[in-house]
Amino acid sequence: MKKEILKICDLNLNFRVKKHLIYALRGINLSLGEGEILGLVGESGSGKSVISKALMGLLPDNALIQKGSILYKDLDLAQMKDKQFNKIRGNKISIIFQNPLSSLNPLIKVGKQIYESLQLKKTKSTHQQRKNQVLKLMEEVGIPEPMKRFNQYPHQLSGGMCQRIVIAIALANEAKILICDESTTALDVSVQKKILDLIKKLQKEKKLSIIFITHDLEVVKYVADRIAVIYAGRIVEYGTTHEVFYNSKHPYTWALLQSMPVFAKKGNKLKSIQGNPHLLTAPILGDAFAPRNPYALKIDFEKEPPMFKISATHYASSWLLHKFAPRIEVPDLILELQKKGGCCN
Repeated sequence: MKKEILKICDLNLNFRVKKHLIYALRGINLSLGEGEILGLVGESGSGKSVISKALMGLLPDNALIQKGSILYKDLDLAQMKDKQFNKIRGNKISIIFQNPLSSLNPLIKVGKQIYESLQLKKTKSTHQQRKNQVLKLMEEVGIPEPMKRFNQYPHQLSGGMCQRIVIAIALANEAKILICDESTTALDVSVQKKILDLIKKLQKEKKLSIIFITHDLEVVKYVADRIAVIYAGRIVEYGTTHEVFYNSKHPYTWALLQSMPVFAKKGNKLKSIQGNPHLLTAPILGDAFAPRNPYALKIDFEKEPPMFKISATHYASSWLLHKFAPRIEVPDLILELQKKGGCCN
């Protein structure tokens, strides 16, 4: 992996709701390399967006970090007060949400919103120099007729254009890390691909480090260098994109792959994951996925599996990887993917 710019170590985070606790994150360990795109994938409620809020210092008042750290360079973001975080939020770490309009002021022209980000840098430049820089940023993120768009309000632009404006603001802030939280979900397929291509282009040109959060495996396969699969507040598998797609080892990853529309056979119903996600209102005994796992062993209901090493870059948390685990019949699709990816194990 490239040199680390961000590292999450054993992050445990709860929410207090009345007299109850919600165990949202359970020992999250993640790292992000410089100039890397890390995909974070899982179902709704798995904890993906909680991670993004923790990274941005946007957790609600009822959130409690029980233990763990979020290290950006020499700073522990998990221990930072809001006033300290203001120097990081938007400047070093920026976020793009699913609805870009929630990030833009509806009463201010989009050009001025980018301009204000440059103004906060307090560099010695004239008004015209800053405006020219805004127009250049708008061109960089693929906004046509930037002079015309400069004077438009967010509601006058399409969803895709608004996402580009938010990305331009992140570039104006000279952010080192960009978090994309379901940022292409609400866009149609053609616009989605253009935004993904833009993100990949900026990653290479600006050496941006990106955390791409989504429930869509097809999207994360297209954009990410590495993938972490999260279930019930815990990482269950992570590796390079090739390893997770073509040599996956966790039954939850198998289930996600089998539910992808691209793999649905003509005339057959789309395969879905049976059962419901684990309620996070009590500590989990064993593997959280066990009640939905057709390959669950007795130990899955009794003891949480550790992370088993598959390669130097690939790990999965499944008792099926234990040396004494019984051999099982791997789903046909997973076997096909392993053959396609050149994986024999």
